[in-house]
Amino acid sequence: MTSKDNIPAAEILEPPECWRLLAETSVGRLALIVDGHPDVFPVNYQVDNESLLFRTGSGTKQEALEADATLALEADSVSAEFGMAWSVVVKGKAQRETGGGQALDSVRRALFPWQGVGKDILIRIVPESVTGRRFTLTPPMRWTSPLNDATRAGVE
Repeated sequence: MTSKDNIPAAEILEPPECWRLLAETSVGRLALIVDGHPDVFPVNYQVDNESLLFRTGSGTKQEALEADATLALEADSVSAEFGMAWSVVVKGKAQRETGGGQALDSVRRALFPWQGVGKDILIRIVPESVTGRRFTLTPPMRWTSPLNDATRAGVE
């Protein structure tokens, strides 16, 4: 088993670095309350002036956003090549984006819905907080502890 003294501390990221990392990826997990319980939905998003935009359609996610616009979106990335990983969480409120103009039309086109059709509602996440961490990955040989004879007997 690995001693906690050998685990490098996570680097706390400042908001500008969080926004830079969020712009490098486009897929995150949207967490919100649905029927009184937490739920998580994968979404593709785009950074727009220190806010996030994503498309949705009518249904569970859209109804939950209208019922309680408080949410969190988490995005992350892992690079085995460089031995690093990061995770950024944006907490805030959801606003239906009803504005138009060339800039928003460009965002709508860039946010291609995974299901192809029916995702015509543009939602803006207005952040109340943005936090992030960068981690040095532990070598894979240290991710698991070896099986001892007692454990092995229980598995076999």
